[in-house]
Amino acid sequence: MKLKIYSFAPLFLGGAIFLLCGCGTNSTSDNNDNVISSNISYYTLDDANGYDIRNRNVLHSTAYIAQMCYTKTIDKDNITHNPCFACHNKNIAPNYIFNNDTLQELYDFPSPALKNPFLNHFKDFSNAVVQISDETIQNYIQTSNYFDENNSIILAKKLQNLTPLWDDNDDGIWSGYIPDCYYNFDDEGFDKKTDGSYSGWRAFGYMPFLGTFWPTNGSTDDVLIRLNSSFMKLDENGSFNKEVYKLNLAIVEAMIKRKDVAIDTVDETRYGVDLDKNGELSSASIIKYKWDPKDGMLMYYIGYANELLKKEKLHIAAGLFPEGTEFLHSVRYIQADNNSSEISLSQRMKELRYAKKTMWLTYADLQNIGMAKIVKKDLDPDAIEGFRGNFESGLGNNLGWVYQGFIEDKNGNLRPQSYEETLNCMGCHSGITATVDSIFSFARKFDTQESFQQGWYHWSQKSLKGIAEMQYSDGRYEFSNYLRLNNSGDEFRENDEVITKFFLANGDFNQSAITILHNDISYLLYPSYKRAIKLNKAYKALVETQTFYNGKAAHILPFKNIYQKLEDLQSTGNEKYIIPE
Repeated sequence: MKLKIYSFAPLFLGGAIFLLCGCGTNSTSDNNDNVISSNISYYTLDDANGYDIRNRNVLHSTAYIAQMCYTKTIDKDNITHNPCFACHNKNIAPNYIFNNDTLQELYDFPSPALKNPFLNHFKDFSNAVVQISDETIQNYIQTSNYFDENNSIILAKKLQNLTPLWDDNDDGIWSGYIPDCYYNFDDEGFDKKTDGSYSGWRAFGYMPFLGTFWPTNGSTDDVLIRLNSSFMKLDENGSFNKEVYKLNLAIVEAMIKRKDVAIDTVDETRYGVDLDKNGELSSASIIKYKWDPKDGMLMYYIGYANELLKKEKLHIAAGLFPEGTEFLHSVRYIQADNNSSEISLSQRMKELRYAKKTMWLTYADLQNIGMAKIVKKDLDPDAIEGFRGNFESGLGNNLGWVYQGFIEDKNGNLRPQSYEETLNCMGCHSGITATVDSIFSFARKFDTQESFQQGWYHWSQKSLKGIAEMQYSDGRYEFSNYLRLNNSGDEFRENDEVITKFFLANGDFNQSAITILHNDISYLLYPSYKRAIKLNKAYKALVETQTFYNGKAAHILPFKNIYQKLEDLQSTGNEKYIIPE
């Protein structure tokens, strides 16, 4: 049965936040036509290829529960695996997702979610993969669906000349994000437009999150950040000031990581802010993290953002991004070279994901929201989460952020994601403890003192090659720990290449492989050329079906290690395991 729900405008009364559901999308039938088209054109009425993103029917009302949460943690040999700890741990304020660590122990789903909705994972794509030649898929992924031949952004032109098929409220104007990043980076990671000016986007290198987003599991990706324009200028009437923007980004980094951040030496007297907290305005080469308002230890932005901070039109707090912060995340095919071991981002995008912090919520606000979720679940364990919004404006995650995305249509062009396709993103960005202010990547940005370009760079400028594995404070290695607890390199335990490389026949670690990993994470994260090509073909076969709402993990054969149906509060067989800091 399909659930029909409608979109509503945000509703705020007396400081209370009333959470309403948003609109949805319909289903489409499977289509096994695997003809690949490299056609890239501006919109026509056929762009949606029969997939009506305006339809407000939701096929899977619990699509916000991540597809990997249906993994069988106990295998046929009664061995227990724990990929769950990566996302579900003890919360650290202001992440007030309470009792999240219990999800390492139980499949604690509402009743409508007990039946696995991600039916694509049970499908066999091997015949479709065979029909696509290596040359065809290589040509396909090397063709950009973001830029046209004039280096103009295709989506921007489409959205500024809006087709009725993409106009949710029929006003002729796209009300969501219009892509404006040119992926043209200087030697500090700043994106520059075709006229040489700065777009405000800045790329950063980061330690990839555990499991799903490793290239060996099907995709390459990148992430960029942009603060609102007040952080980019010295005063209200000022123009773009690169030094001001760099310093404000460093201050945000210190607040998110809750640690000192190295900077190029700067004269503090220019800005009237004691950045290194030494008690005087002089030269500083560090943003000193000291924030405890109860003891009078405060942090400040510089320039015009500091003026707005004093007027309480902007805010600052540990573990929270300032309002107006944006993130841009492209997910791409795997560009592999048969003559080398290098992996890079393809020109073609699978998805373009966007997030913007539209509202400031205090620690108290976030704690109240977290407690309200606990009360709601206690009163009705089968209650379904509601997320306000629509495909045009994006979906609110109930924590101050709006998320929106674009995904490949059948012809390989980027189209807006439907409500349900975006709903699939919401659980990870609103209901787990692994994020910092709903974001995965920025807290994992490489530290400035130890990294290329102080950690501010795009993967096209430097790859993952030669990057050492991250260690916890107790000396254990992060990726090695994941391999040990999960006995595999992905949540589904379907990556035989990683298993063969890192585990012996008796299940023990291949210690020589682990030693290499400690010094070069690409040894784990990079797939072989053969695997990369197969995963690219498998995902393109999935694109042809346009059934992303049924799961979009690239695979050839049906998954063996997932449940079709779960029992209520079924045990995972795991005990809670908390990651050390």
